[in-house]
Amino acid sequence: MAARCAVCGKGPQTGYTVSHSHRRTKRSFRPNLQSVRTTIDGENTRLRVCVNCLKAGKVQRVAA
Repeated sequence: MAARCAVCGKGPQTGYTVSHSHRRTKRSFRPNLQSVRTTIDGENTRLRVCVNCLKAGKVQRVAA
């Protein structure tokens, strides 16, 4: 399953882990995705949404 937000499209980014001796190794920063039940066109569906979209109110949760 892809690590991508269904609302804003935020996905993984890459960078470096930097040690004390400043040796750099590649790493990835993955978005904080949560599985949320929501209603789209009158139908209950489950989406993977980043918490920034949840906190901003871009997705309305449905009671289970």
